[in-house]
Amino acid sequence: MNAQIAIPSVQKRAAGRRRLQRTWRTNLTFLLFVGPLVAGLVMFTYIPIAWGFWLSIHQARATITPQEFVGLAHYAWMLKDPAFIKSLTTFGLFTLFIVPTTYCVSLGLALLVNNVRFAQGFFRSVFFLPTACSYVIASLIWKMSLFNSMPYGFVNMVLYWLGLDPVVWLNIVGPPWYWVVLVTVRLWLQSGFYMLIFLAGLQEIPRALYEAAFVDGAKPGSWATFRHITWPLLYNVSVYIVLLNVIAAFQAFDEFWNILRGAGTTSLVNVARTPLIYLYGVAFGDLNYGRGSAGAFILAAIIIGVTIAQNRVMGLGKSHY
Repeated sequence: MNAQIAIPSVQKRAAGRRRLQRTWRTNLTFLLFVGPLVAGLVMFTYIPIAWGFWLSIHQARATITPQEFVGLAHYAWMLKDPAFIKSLTTFGLFTLFIVPTTYCVSLGLALLVNNVRFAQGFFRSVFFLPTACSYVIASLIWKMSLFNSMPYGFVNMVLYWLGLDPVVWLNIVGPPWYWVVLVTVRLWLQSGFYMLIFLAGLQEIPRALYEAAFVDGAKPGSWATFRHITWPLLYNVSVYIVLLNVIAAFQAFDEFWNILRGAGTTSLVNVARTPLIYLYGVAFGDLNYGRGSAGAFILAAIIIGVTIAQNRVMGLGKSHY
């Protein structure tokens, strides 16, 4: 009798040990996969952010070692600096150009590709391919080849074939033709990425809605169908894309730096300075790492504020159909 009672007990203990071993193996596998990622985030993201904030409240000139404690003095100086305010104005102008243009072009491409009946994967790849291109390389191609201010620049050659005079794209402040160069290179680089997001949204729209509209007399691909079905059901996707565009505009650096630097008698990079270019000059030009760090946190706070405000105003996640 005692032996019969002992056997289930041994089996339960063995089953418990096996469950414990499986749990340990699962946890170990999880740590092996996630551990390096977490370590990288801590080492290369969270520690630099914490150190940057520590620098922003200390004097740190020509050194990344905190010196005299200054509190919020760097933040107050940055908010009063006319050059920093002007860089935010430049961001506003760039956003005014690039956000609506990118939205319309990426949505148009998504609608075209979604309606293609053959080789849809090919067209998706073709339009998405520029996303993999380096901003630096694309900026140099735009500056030295496409929008070269000389008559042999590609765009100027096209203008010549059309009977128009060549344009000095990058060597003069007025008229500000350099905005055309900046907007087109950013548009070429990022439209394919947002096109794929729009495509995902388009493919989530139920076909039954279009079929019901056709029964009621709406024509396939008509403006009425787009206005009353497609666009309202893309509202959340649209809010998400506009938000990403605004954040990307805040982070504009590569194209401005590589296209405008050295252009004109006075470098256009000083005329159309984005916040990141301004902060780059403060931190690495003036070697004032404390003020540069303070400006970076102000810029991050602005981005967070714009994100929250846009989410509240446009109501991301709500149904608008």
